[in-house]
Order: sequence, then C-alpha cells, then structure tokens
Amino acid sequence: MNTHALVKKLRGLKARFGLQLFVLAAVICTGWVVSDDAGAVYILTGPEDAAIVLNEEPQAAEGTLSSQLLHLSSGQSGYDMKLTAGQTVTVTHDGETVTAKARSETVEALLNRLHITPSPLEMVAVETTEDGAALTIASELTYYDQVEEPAAYETVRVANSSLPVGTEKVVQEGADGVRTSIYEVVWSGGQEISRQFVEELESTAVNKVIEYGTGAVESRAAIASVSKNADGSGTLTLTDGSTLNFSGVKSMTATAYTAGHGGADYTTATGTLVDVGTVAVDKRVIPLGTKLYIVAADGSVVYGTAVAEDTGVRGNIIDLYYDTYQQCINFGRRTCNVYILK
Repeated sequence: MNTHALVKKLRGLKARFGLQLFVLAAVICTGWVVSDDAGAVYILTGPEDAAIVLNEEPQAAEGTLSSQLLHLSSGQSGYDMKLTAGQTVTVTHDGETVTAKARSETVEALLNRLHITPSPLEMVAVETTEDGAALTIASELTYYDQVEEPAAYETVRVANSSLPVGTEKVVQEGADGVRTSIYEVVWSGGQEISRQFVEELESTAVNKVIEYGTGAVESRAAIASVSKNADGSGTLTLTDGSTLNFSGVKSMTATAYTAGHGGADYTTATGTLVDVGTVAVDKRVIPLGTKLYIVAADGSVVYGTAVAEDTGVRGNIIDLYYDTYQQCINFGRRTCNVYILK
C-alpha cells in the first residue's frame, strides 16, 4: 500500500469514527527502528470495534516508526501520530503507569521524552479520545474486531403434531445474507495468533423452516379386526391393510364442532391450526398430544386418526373437528370407541 492509499484509508476511518482511533504498532527490532524485512503492523479500531490492519513494508529509506504513521489529528500525510498539546496521556509499560501532559509532539517523541523504549517485538496500543490518550506497551495485546461477512442460512426443523409422522412441509425458504460479527483478536510478537468468534450482532440471512410431522398417520379406513391383549392393549387391522397399535380403548360420547360456530376459534389450545383430525378433550381424561383412532360404536361413522390438541369439553366427552357446520349437524351426538394409539 503506497502512502497516498494509506492516507486515503485513514482519512476514511477518521471521517467514520472521529478521534476515537486505536493504533497497534509492532516494533520489530530494538527501539523504534523497523528492520528491512518487515514493516510496522497497525491495527485501527473505532468505537464500534470496526478494525483495519495495515501490515506493509516501510516506505521511507530511513525505515523508522515515524515514517510509517500519519498525522491522524490533522488528517494530513506525514510521519507519526501527533498528540495535541495539553492532552493527558497515560503510558502503561512493564506493570507501571506514567501520566504526562502532551506537548505538540508525536507519540514517538513523547515516549523518548519519558525515556520509555519498547523492547524487540513489543507493540504499542494508542487509544485516543477528545480529552487524552492511553498508551499500552506490551508483547501481547487483545482487541475486538467488528466485521461484516457472508452468512449462510440455517435450516430449522419444527415439530408439527398436525402433520402425519414421516411427512415434512417447507414453511419458509432460506436465503443467504450478511452478518455483523464481533471477534476477539490476540496479537503477540507483532503477529496475530488467534481470532475467536464472540457474538453475532445482526444478520440478514433468513433461516429455512421445515415442519416435520409427529402426528399419527392419517387413515379413514374402517376397522377390519381388533386383536386385544390381556392388559387392554392390542392391534387394529384396517380395511386398507394397515395396522395400528393401541394401549387402550375408551367408550366416549362424541360431538362435533367447526371454527366460527359456537365460539370455536381457528387455533387450538396447543397453538396449532384446526383441521380434520383435531379433537377437543378434557385433558384430565385424555392428555393433550395423545394420538387416537376414533370410530362410532355402531360402525356408522369412521373419524379415523386424530390428535388431542384442543380443549373445551368436560368429562368423558370428545369433540371432533369437521370442516363445515353441516357436517357437524350430520354427525350430531354419538357414542364412539376411542383407541389410544401408541
């Protein structure tokens, strides 16, 4: 990077962050002299942790630290970072802190005046504010870097008991975006040795959302035969050839309801949308989420597989959802066999 490009880049930082700039200068050999095979490392961060790293070969023949810096206070090209006269400057080095009033001088001149000389591979952190500056000289320094980077969308899977087991439905397509992230960065001996993700501030990526079924496999087939065990459990064989295992059976009074009539809503007590296969129960009799197979005791109506997802009845009553009010009228009130599916 040439001097003109460096000035332009730093002016952009100054315009964005004002006076609050953070500079890391890696001193590669004794004192402030930069060796011929490595330039100074500068890391500038603003108040929101945005950072820029400048790691270039020295441009000036003398190769001093001063040849690598700019007059950040004035925005003009030049050498070194110039402090404002009267600023309070604290310098921390080797566990000791010294406070001094800055003259109209550079960082290098201030340290020379205080007889502070960084050792080989030590770095100088300069944090400036409108009121003063804090210098930290150490062989290892940590700062936080805010960056924007590509963000791939993630796929989120959500259980839906109203969908049959083994089925899926995409409810939101995913889209890649850009995320703003914070990283903790550690420099040691003039080199970056670690960069650890800390947090994500925001992201424009849109997650893909897939609902997967946890409900019973939908069936409206009649019962061909029932095989019972001594403990009340058993197996239903349906006329379509499929089988369902049940843990017990209840004889219950069944009624019917539909959304928009009798105060019934379109959302169940468990937060799902009502649909055929949704039934309302007294959760003291049948727990919510229980999978069921329901058929009229006389075999005249087969409601089929269902899930207890709604409430609003009391006792040994089950309320079956139908799409239309006329279907509810046609169903009326019946005694049904309610098989509790495994």
